Amino acid sequence: MLPPVKVLVVDDSRTARAMIRHAFQNHPDLVIAGEAANPLEARDMIIRDQPDVITLDIEMPNINGLQFLEKIMRLRPIPVVMVSSLTERNAEIALTALQMGAFDCFPKTIATVPGTNAFAGLPGIVRQAARSKPAVKTRATALTATAPENRHWQQPYDLVAIGASTGGVEAIEEVLSGFPPDSPPIVICQHMPAFFTASFAARLDKKLAPLSIQEGRDREILLPGHVRIAPGGTRHMTIIRTEGGIMTRLVQAPAVNGHVPSIDVLFDSVADQLSNRSLGIILTGMGQDGAEGLLALRQGGAWTIAQDKASSVVYGMPRVAAELGAASQIVPLNQISTAAMSARTRQTRA
Repeated sequence: MLPPVKVLVVDDSRTARAMIRHAFQNHPDLVIAGEAANPLEARDMIIRDQPDVITLDIEMPNINGLQFLEKIMRLRPIPVVMVSSLTERNAEIALTALQMGAFDCFPKTIATVPGTNAFAGLPGIVRQAARSKPAVKTRATALTATAPENRHWQQPYDLVAIGASTGGVEAIEEVLSGFPPDSPPIVICQHMPAFFTASFAARLDKKLAPLSIQEGRDREILLPGHVRIAPGGTRHMTIIRTEGGIMTRLVQAPAVNGHVPSIDVLFDSVADQLSNRSLGIILTGMGQDGAEGLLALRQGGAWTIAQDKASSVVYGMPRVAAELGAASQIVPLNQISTAAMSARTRQTRA
């Protein structure tokens, strides 16, 4: 039997620390090794207790979570799960944290149902974080020095659909950075809370100028170079084909695979409306959301790509897709944009 995962909780709120402690009570494989009210206390505990995972609040006195994360990743890399209140400012900081090497960001909310714990989902994320290896995490270098605007798609796809979860912040940027401004419309479902997707889209739009990147809106006709990210919240993003072109639709429906928006819902709509005129890509992430949808795309004649194990932060969704035979290709992250642009129309098995 493996020893339990040791977790260090860093949060200046005594109430939040108590709620986190309570959320871990029924998980014997996870042990709270220590609690710190600020990074200065946490620094000594890291040396003394050697935790496997750190949960780290963003807003704290003396030194904030982002500054402390930078020190952790530089001096002693440990899997870190950021715990953030759902505010626009914190969403920006959390996205920066993910790009700096944080494993994931857990939204700090107030439980609205009596008897429930707002941190009930945190143990599952910590368990996955313990399996990651931040010390060997490096940003892949592109295989080509060709500027995106000088690259061209070999197939006239009507749409590209991308799904991602844990690790997707960096992965999506890596993929999009290789696409030229005249790329087919691109729709993305990245598992994120509502406040985060708007900040994520704005951040990408600023960094990747050749593309027009925004949160998806209901009933928007998509044009070449458009990238639309499914808004976090209560609605799924789908697409439909109309006389005016391909249109996004935001629909209220129950969670699928535990997620709203769901990658499967997006992929299924693409498979239903566009068949072999589309390209599907599934990236790093926990669970299995998107795997069945990618299979529907492939069975309908679409070309499909799954990220490989070595380059995935969490080899969950792409692993299930590969096991189902949903991927036409299994590709390292730094080769996905090239593979997408040179993908063939005739299907072969991965």
